[in-house]
Amino acid sequence: MEEKEKKNKNKNKKPKHQHPNDQTTKSTSDFSFKPSSEVKGLRFGGQFIVKSFTIRRARPLEFLSLLSLPPTTTASAHQEKTKPPFASTTAFLPTNFTILAHHAWHTLTLGLGTKKSKVVVFVFESEAMKAAADRVWPPEIPLGEVNKKLIRGQTGSEMARFKFRKGAITFYVYAVRRIGTCGFSSADDLRTILQSVVALNDFLDHTAMLAMPNQRSINYGPPVAMVH
Repeated sequence: MEEKEKKNKNKNKKPKHQHPNDQTTKSTSDFSFKPSSEVKGLRFGGQFIVKSFTIRRARPLEFLSLLSLPPTTTASAHQEKTKPPFASTTAFLPTNFTILAHHAWHTLTLGLGTKKSKVVVFVFESEAMKAAADRVWPPEIPLGEVNKKLIRGQTGSEMARFKFRKGAITFYVYAVRRIGTCGFSSADDLRTILQSVVALNDFLDHTAMLAMPNQRSINYGPPVAMVH
């Protein structure tokens, strides 16, 4: 009888939950790439209203500020133009409307509405692939359309997905490559981004992003830098 009870207990044991930040311990060859039609998208839980909240494309320096990285650039000795860091990466940050709407929704629902916002990062295998996506992707998009237009819309591609919860901000990072490609040519950038996100402190209140010195109004105006 005791042996049967032990067996039943072992069967009922749930597998140990792996913290999403542990994904960075994997080597590049272990990243789980899936066709874009099968990879997991953004999750909203029961907060259907947040699907109408918008995110906008980030400028390179905004993305560096978000990750708490120095604004380093690389330049050729024979070129005046500098190459921005993470040249094959496109990031989307919550708009000012989304920041305020999350705060208002949380207040109206007496604390039941989520205050969590989302940052979505796409690391492409090449600058050419990123440029092609940027040409067709809108500069601003509702969260509810990200899965269909940005993720599922990458036909002929496969992705590896990473999710990190950082207090009031949830990061979704997608590595994107063509189906049938071996390895990932932007692995160094991807690794740096993942390690930087893991190292970030939790965002306690993302409404603080509206109080940046260069932010004069709740409209676009000067670029907003997200800090923690």
